[in-house]
Amino acid sequence: MMYRAPAWLPGGNLQTIYAGLCAPRPWVDYRRERWDTPDGDFIELDWIASRPQKPLVAMFHGLEGSAQSHYSRALMAALYSRAWNGVVVHFRGCGGEPNRKVRAYHSGDAAEVDWVLRRLREAHGTMLFAVGISLGGNALLKWLGERGERASAVVNGAAAVSAPLDLAAGGHALGRGFNLVYTRMFLASLKRKSLQKLRHFPGAYDARAMLRSRTLYDFDNVVTAPLHGFRDTDDYWTRASSKPGLLHIRVPTLILNALNDPFVPAASLPSPDAVAACVTLEQPAAGGHCSFMSGRFPGNLSWLPGRLLAFFDEQMPKQPG
Repeated sequence: MMYRAPAWLPGGNLQTIYAGLCAPRPWVDYRRERWDTPDGDFIELDWIASRPQKPLVAMFHGLEGSAQSHYSRALMAALYSRAWNGVVVHFRGCGGEPNRKVRAYHSGDAAEVDWVLRRLREAHGTMLFAVGISLGGNALLKWLGERGERASAVVNGAAAVSAPLDLAAGGHALGRGFNLVYTRMFLASLKRKSLQKLRHFPGAYDARAMLRSRTLYDFDNVVTAPLHGFRDTDDYWTRASSKPGLLHIRVPTLILNALNDPFVPAASLPSPDAVAACVTLEQPAAGGHCSFMSGRFPGNLSWLPGRLLAFFDEQMPKQPG
């Protein structure tokens, strides 16, 4: 089931942009739920219709993503069609309302992933699978690597799509050339939220330095790193990267990265000997970042959900006979 891009959509940048801005998105009817966090903050979760005793798939979105992102709606629509349960877990501040604390979310937030997945496991006694997209994929893999065998008591399988496993490689790639187009998009949203945060937490960071940021490296140095306990961007990108922990994963996990992903340099991707035996690496030649479009023009987003659900099907208990 290795991915092949349609002939009408060549190149990593075109594949990435088309999927994010132009691809037809299925309609999903969500039910919103708010959870208070142990530290007095909150997160918001968007659920599709509940079906008792059916498997649950929890998705962690990418940087400034949400339940409305193209990949979220594609997966949730596919889950609904097969009568499984699904939930998009919004990182703090990404559900449409500013969170209460000065902190927000970051690429290596394994503690937050741990709390969410454990609560989902306690509330739902069915099979539980986790999917992380881009930033969410790195955070999920960080959790899997840190928890090792203990993670198998929480999830039955996991998948990371277009995850920047080496944050320094991905961060520097986004700071040059055409990729600055993506960076400006991310920074526009991040800066808007950061200014709003300063109204409630004056002096939390240097507003002028934040507004001068032209790359994610600059922004993380001023905002993300210090707010989340890191010395600076270099310390953050080093300590939050999931790649060093991939050998310690003990849950069946699919790691899917396109070799033409403009956000994730192919040279930074792991080889089979750099991951645990239970990890499946798939690195198709094309697919862009969180794209994997298929079909005739205008195309559809069905390939990625299909691949994820096929992998999770492999982890389901075998039926007798």
